Amino acid sequence: MKKFYRVLFLLILFVGFQFSSKAAEKVEYLKTDWSFKGPFGKFDRAALQRGYQVYQEVCSSCHSMKYLSYRNLVEKGGPEFSLEQAKAIAASFEVKDGPNADGEMFMRPARLSDKFVMPYENEKAAQAANGGAYPPDMTVLVKARGGGVDYIYSLLQGYEDPPVGVSLDDGVYYNKYMYGNKIKMSNQLSDGLVEYSDGTNASVEQMAKDVSTFLMWTAEPHLETRHRMGFKAIVYLIILTVLVYFSMKRIWSRVKTEV
Repeated sequence: MKKFYRVLFLLILFVGFQFSSKAAEKVEYLKTDWSFKGPFGKFDRAALQRGYQVYQEVCSSCHSMKYLSYRNLVEKGGPEFSLEQAKAIAASFEVKDGPNADGEMFMRPARLSDKFVMPYENEKAAQAANGGAYPPDMTVLVKARGGGVDYIYSLLQGYEDPPVGVSLDDGVYYNKYMYGNKIKMSNQLSDGLVEYSDGTNASVEQMAKDVSTFLMWTAEPHLETRHRMGFKAIVYLIILTVLVYFSMKRIWSRVKTEV
């Protein structure tokens, strides 16, 4: 029996240590006002369009979005570009198609039905161009990282000089929000890097927020629909609860009367 309690005590200590370690490692990410947060949250269409611009001009040279089609840029709940704008965006890229009548592959302008053009032919080519590191696909990156959109937003602004005593290999950079604080992607954002068509000041903070909003949408394209369905479900349950309450009250009042 003593051995059992000893093992139980050690197990409790081990579990407690694990929880305390995780709590100690927890990082406080940068906070901002996200329009899509909360039960009634919605995506800011202007922010989504600016976020796509940042992705296209800054991120797309390395990071793919293989689960996204150009037609998604038109769909309700997303950036909601006009049909003409989306067609122009798609046509600015070329995709391989075929074979043609001669049995040969050929290049053509992309259509709305095409997936986003990949920056590299394959994973090996991506690794070779990035010093052995593979830039992750960004379509569902927000869902694949602990901290979600706050993590992406913070990471893009977390570059700084390494603390005293921390050494970095060539091609490795210090980021206080990265797991382990070491990242192979260099700082990609600088003030005025892009020129927003709507006149918004393209500060590092603004670009980080816009592209993070865009990445949240690519990972949760039906978020607004879920919020609406959730609200309707809550209203339905409230009405149902009230009806059940008055029905039960009426039934039990008859029983009391008979008694």
